[in-house]
Parts: sequence; C-alpha cells; structure tokens
Amino acid sequence: MIVAVTGGAGFIGSHLSEALLAAGADVHVIDNLSSGYRANVPAGAVLHETDIRSPEARTVIACIRPEVIYHLAAQADVQRSIDNPVEDASVNVEGTLNMLEASRQAGARKFVFASTSAVYGNVAKEVVSERAKAEPMSFYGLSKRTAEQYIRIYSQLHGLDYTILRYGNVYGPRQTPKGEGGVVAVFLDRLRQAIPPTVHGDGEQTRDFVYVKDIVAANIAAFARGARETLNVGTGRATSVNDLLRLLELCRGAPIARRHAPARAGDIRHSRLDPRRARRVLRWDSAYDAAAGIAETYASTLPSSL
Repeated sequence: MIVAVTGGAGFIGSHLSEALLAAGADVHVIDNLSSGYRANVPAGAVLHETDIRSPEARTVIACIRPEVIYHLAAQADVQRSIDNPVEDASVNVEGTLNMLEASRQAGARKFVFASTSAVYGNVAKEVVSERAKAEPMSFYGLSKRTAEQYIRIYSQLHGLDYTILRYGNVYGPRQTPKGEGGVVAVFLDRLRQAIPPTVHGDGEQTRDFVYVKDIVAANIAAFARGARETLNVGTGRATSVNDLLRLLELCRGAPIARRHAPARAGDIRHSRLDPRRARRVLRWDSAYDAAAGIAETYASTLPSSL
C-alpha cells in the first residue's frame, strides 16, 4: 500500500505519517519545508522536498503512483491569509488543484483532504453540523472552502473518490507557534520563554480543541470509509481560551500571568463542531478530552521544571 502525505514534515502530517508507517504503508512525504521540519519526517518515510504547486510534485506522484493521497500541506495561518490573500490562495487553491491533477493522472484511488471549521465562519448556532451554510470570515477559510469545491467537481468529472475532513482546532506535540500554530502552541511557547501569554479579547471565545492523535485516527479511518463525504472532526465540546489557561495552570501547578489585547480581525467568536456524522460514517470518535490532551501536550513540550 503506497500513500502520499503532503505536508508530512509538519505538525499533523508527521503524526499521520508515523501512524501510516505503523499500519504497514509505504509512505512518501511531499513537503517544501517552509513550515515543516526534516527532523519531523519519521524514519522509514521517503521525503520529496518540493512545493505542492510545482510540476516536480506532480512528477513525484506520477512516479510513486500512490493508492491514496492525504493532502495536508497548506497555508494555515488566519492572520497571514488576511495580510497576504494572494499567497494564501496560491498555496491552498492552486496547490490543491495541482495535487488533484496529479491524483487523476496517476490513477489514485482516493484523495483525503484536510479542511477546517473556518469554512463555516461565525455561525449563529451552538453546535455546527455539516449542513450549516459555509460563510468564511477569513481568506484562509475561503481558500479552504474553494479547494473543497474543486475536489467535489474533480470527483464528479473524473470519478476520484474523496473524503473531506473539517478539523476543529488541532493541538498536540510538535505544533509550532508559527504558521499552522494554534493558541495552545503559542501559550506553551510563551511559558517556555517565561513570557506571559497574551489573551485577545475577553478570553471567553470558544473553540472545539481536538487532539492530534484523534485527527490522525480520523484520517486513517478515511482510508477505507467516508466515500465522497464531508465530515466534521472534533470533540463536540466547547473550550474557551480562559479554560485552556486554567488547564495549563493545573499542569504547571502554579498560576499563569497573562496579558490582554484587543480581539483580532477575522477571528470567529464561537466554534464547536457536531462530530456525529464522522462517528457514524468513519466509525471514529475522539478519545481525548481537553484535560487529557493538554496534559499530554504539556508533558511532551515543556521541561518538568516549568
């Protein structure tokens, strides 16, 4: 079984590559190392250092002829997308289109796409299901939504099977505070540097924080299930930024000083996913709540003395 993982030197991609190798797959990583790291690529995987937008990336796919392509490579920073929407669209739309064309030409069986809850925007519902209207508030959410549409049309025109996984806010070991980094990685980085974390707004904004091992399990399940499905991958539970800090204080065993700053443009106030369809279709469920995931991430990220 040959699989390709774009972005496999990054945070989620490296964890997925490890799990695929453990399952017996022949894993090929496509990554330009702009935000990923060579050291993240697990032993046994083959790294192809190239950009997903390049002709070279298509050539790699043509040569290895993977059964499944896991497309995780992306520009994943909301603020960066607002500052530079052209780059965001180039990576997330043009890059996805290039990988879709490579998949078609190589005869890949399936395309598994890492999308995001950001496609929904600020939905006025307590829990967001896949039936909610997608109205992105950032260029990042828009570019991911556009890439989803390309995937669906490719499937209609060329018969390419796919599963689109809309992630909640993913966190875990190896996540960096830059690029794809989320608030958990940023807070841990500040603690490592003995700098008070910054809370934007009142800290009561909520997200569906999902541990990276649960995301990996959903991707593995999508290898054989979820044909032509778009599925939320989250815990179904809301956790505020202030809640995160309280959990980190429990891990640290001491209070954490914090700074306050204005809310950021393009940020969604509340986001919690309904994962019931993924549970049914993929036969998957999240195994980690926020307390367990934060504790494991803290233990693997910070020295015990902090």
